[in-house]
Amino acid sequence: MGPTASGKTALAIELAKRLPCDIISVDSALVYRGMDIGTAKPTAAEQAQAPHRLLDLIDPTEAYSAADFRRDALREIESIVAQGRIPLLVGGTMLYYKALLEGLSPLPAADPLIRQAIESEAEQIGWDALHAQLQQIDPVSATRIHPNDPQRLSRALEVYRISGKTLTELTQTKGEQLPYRTLQFAIAPTDRELLRQRIAERYQLMLSQGFEQEVRALYQRGDLNADLPSIRCVGYRQMWEYLEGKMSYDEMVYRGIVATCQLAKRQMTWLRGWENVTWLETGAVNNADIVCQSITSA
Repeated sequence: MGPTASGKTALAIELAKRLPCDIISVDSALVYRGMDIGTAKPTAAEQAQAPHRLLDLIDPTEAYSAADFRRDALREIESIVAQGRIPLLVGGTMLYYKALLEGLSPLPAADPLIRQAIESEAEQIGWDALHAQLQQIDPVSATRIHPNDPQRLSRALEVYRISGKTLTELTQTKGEQLPYRTLQFAIAPTDRELLRQRIAERYQLMLSQGFEQEVRALYQRGDLNADLPSIRCVGYRQMWEYLEGKMSYDEMVYRGIVATCQLAKRQMTWLRGWENVTWLETGAVNNADIVCQSITSA
């Protein structure tokens, strides 16, 4: 685990060379086809060294949930273990790790009619007004869900309208825990400024690799919009708004880096409260040794 730009992929590839490991991606952005540069998806050369599972699963028009990830990850883990190998889960989507380790709450399935009704209300009265409704119904979820996050806001209201129970009530009941023993590691720089520098450098590298052209190709398809989870991915939203003429190139770069830093901060907040995790220092030469020694002594 670890924040964006902390060196997870490089360490994973090194471990895959030293151990009988197969890598499973734990990243909500890497599931999208055609979104390679801005997501820092492992390159063809990197995947040739160490293949990654759960990449390029869906089109950017489609949605992929924590439940989808848990189902797919369990299938891949079972396949890898059956071959006598070690599943190595790598990525920064902390919600996916939580869903895999602890199971998921028994939430009702989506109801297209109720969802459409909520979207129609949003068009009439705005998402801020719907957020105020959620504040009355489920203040805990309202505190956690931002008014500018229509997907999660809509889902919280949908759950209540379907079941008569709040998201907070229903998520208190967990599902089946992961039936495997795990070793958990987090990699990050001790110096927060170093992480910010790594993020800025990687963003500039993405731009030099053709990130604008990648998003422009998505933009020109005509079937994507800024409210889709895929386009709300960090970096993509800012580039999309630049292509729409809503900001200058320099502002897009600045906002893209800031948004990525904010993502890293959220990831670190998750990790600081994580139990049973061994911390590794970004750039340290002995990280793979520490992991291998932990496996040997486990």
